[in-house]
Parts: sequence; structure tokens; C-alpha cells
Amino acid sequence: MTIKHEVPSYLTQHGIGPWGDYLEQIDRVTPYLGNLARWVETMKRPKRMLIVDVPIERDDGTIAHFEGYRVQHNTSRGPGKGGVRFHQDVTLSEVMALSAWMTVKNAAVNVPYGGAKGGIRVDPKTLSQGELQRMTRRYTSEIGIIIGPNKDIPAPDVNTNEQIMAWMMDTYSMNQGSTASGVVTGKPISLGGSLGRREATGRGVFVVGCEAAVKRGLDIHGAKIAVQGFGNVGSIAARLFADAGAKVVAVQDHISTVTRSSGLDVAALQAHVQKTGSVAGFSGGEEISDRAQFWAVDCDILVPAALEQQITVENAGSIRAKIILEGANGPTSPAADDILHEKGVLVVPDVIANAGGVTVSYFEWVQDFSSFFWTEDEINLRLTRIMREAFTAVWQLAEEKKVSLRTAAFIVACTRVLQAREMRGLYP
Repeated sequence: MTIKHEVPSYLTQHGIGPWGDYLEQIDRVTPYLGNLARWVETMKRPKRMLIVDVPIERDDGTIAHFEGYRVQHNTSRGPGKGGVRFHQDVTLSEVMALSAWMTVKNAAVNVPYGGAKGGIRVDPKTLSQGELQRMTRRYTSEIGIIIGPNKDIPAPDVNTNEQIMAWMMDTYSMNQGSTASGVVTGKPISLGGSLGRREATGRGVFVVGCEAAVKRGLDIHGAKIAVQGFGNVGSIAARLFADAGAKVVAVQDHISTVTRSSGLDVAALQAHVQKTGSVAGFSGGEEISDRAQFWAVDCDILVPAALEQQITVENAGSIRAKIILEGANGPTSPAADDILHEKGVLVVPDVIANAGGVTVSYFEWVQDFSSFFWTEDEINLRLTRIMREAFTAVWQLAEEKKVSLRTAAFIVACTRVLQAREMRGLYP
């Protein structure tokens, strides 16, 4: 049964977007929350939302204005935590949903953060390096009233990176009058960044992928992998699967799709993308002109690692994978989830599969506060342990309750968040 939600005045029922998917996921978990269900509206209402104007002077002397957002969904278990994305299609609904999924993700792996997210509605490819820096710094100044090492800690996301984080950290620090390395994570190593952070999200996808494969009786060596999105997450996951003996048979990015049934040379493809900006034109594979054909590629494991709302009712039926590892946030609609479940496809949800990034962001934050830094081996070992333990707990609950891994992950997470909310009570 579809529940019609009260839509806040700043959204419309027609344009509810990714936030609508999140609300439906909460509805599905509510019957399993017992007495805590009385608090469930907490999960449906972001704590704080800031919409800012980001004006900059362009290189040609004109003035440009961009929409900026920072949403703090829930801080019952700790400061807000979540990335900042620069993308021309960023909307308030999207940032709301992403912040909420961060709340669930942090609680699912038991990292002591709440959920937050930010973004600017811009295509960064249209900006010079100087314009990008000015925009980043102005945005940071505008949201500086609600972020901070103990309030809300941004991190990289789509089209943002270590350099963006360095500018954000410096801007916040200059406004505060002292260096605050813990205000962002995903920073350069020279500014208090953590070893292993860049690879952490892709590594986490790989770790839980191996765990899921064991549960399904699938040998990773020789398994066929298809990856949508070949940025930081998709490329790292692809490389780790290839290193483990799997065959990466298809990769799709925002421009093109390349396939090779015997397996693509991932290292060569990474080098090609680094040089050209896309998988298009890669000589080591065959390009597919129809993007929709990617979803029907013969594979064992599918890794959607691009943007949200990619697997829908239109393409879910054509998917041939046994396991889906959600490297992106919110890539599968609830209706598509149902289709995949009926087909017997095991979906490892984003709130577990891609939690490696925020886990190592937590490590970075801890290291910044203590000014004591760990080796990369220590970080990877700690990451692997946390990811395995979280996956195992969710798997066991899914078996016990006879529910999907997504619903089980939401049960674990919502229980932790709402228990914290109940124990803290309402102030005043």
C-alpha cells in the first residue's frame, strides 16, 4: 500500500524526487520498530536546512549566482556528517534524501555521527580553477554558521575532491581565526587527511561484495562484474575486484559504455579515463551505442556507482546480475527493489555497501582530534572489520525477520537513531 505523505511547503507532490523514495523506505521499516514507531516522524523531517546564494565574480568580470544547500537531517547520535556535491542537477529534494541516507548509513555501521549533506547547483566543468575556488570559498563562508568539527563535517562527493576540501578547511579556519583540520574530511594528507580515505568507499563496496558472494555461493575469482560510474568509487571497486581475479566485463560512465566479455584491463581503462575524462574511445573494449543495453549485460555482480534513481521499473526487469552492490546513494527506486526481489537478485543497499567512505572519514576525524595518525594497513584492517561486522548483523536480521537487506539495514539504523532520540527526550 502506498502511503500519501504530507508534503512540506517547499516541495510539491509532483516534484518530491529522491526524498519520496526515502520516505517510502521509512514506511517499509516502520512496522518493525515496535514502541519506537511513535518517534518515526523524526526520520521524516530534516532537523535543519540552509539554502544560500553563492555569488562570485567570473574571470571575465561578470557576476554569477549559484544555489547552495546544506541539510542536517538528524544529529541525535553525533555531529552531522555528509558530502558536498557540485552538480547541475542538485535540488533540495536530492540533498534532503542524501542527508537522510547518511543518517541511516552512519547508524547502520554504528559510526557516532548524524546525517548531513550539501551541494551547489553548478556544472563545475564550466568554471575555471580560479572560479571554482572562489565559489567553494563563498559557499563555505555562507554555510559556516552551521558547520564545524563538533557540529557538521563535510566531505567529498560527486565532482568534489581533496582540493575542494582543502579550500573549505582553509576558509572555515580563516573565519574562525585558527586552524580547524577536523571541519572536513577527505582532505589532502598534508593537511590532516587520512591514508586510505580516497579508496575507502570503493574498498568498502569490494569488502561487502565479497561477503555477499560467500552468502550466495559465488566465487569472486572469475565472477563477471559490471560497473556504472567510473569515478572514485566505481574505478576503485573495479580495480579491487579485478585484482581478486574477477572479470570486469562492462563499464558505463556519463558519456559511453564499454564492454569486453573476457574482461576489461581496468588499469589501462583507468589510465585512459585519467587522460581523456571518459571511457569513450577506449581501445580495449567494444563501445555500446544504446546506454540502456548496459543493464542487460550478462554479469554476476552489478555495481551502480553513479547517481541516484538509476535502477527503475523500466530497466530492473532486464538486469541479469545475481548481486547488486549499491556504490551510489539511492540508485534503486522502491518499485525496482520489488522487481529485483521477485527475480531473486540480492541487493546490498547503499547504506551498507558504500559506507566505507564515511567510516574512514570517521577515522580521519579521530586522527585530527588526537594529532596521531595511523598506517594505511591499520586503517584498511579497521575498515574491513567494521564493514564485515555491519554486513553480518544486517544479514542475520534479514534472515530472522524474512526481509530484504535494505529493510534490515533500516531496522538496525532507525532503532539506533530513535533510541537515542527517546533517551535524549525533547528540549525544552
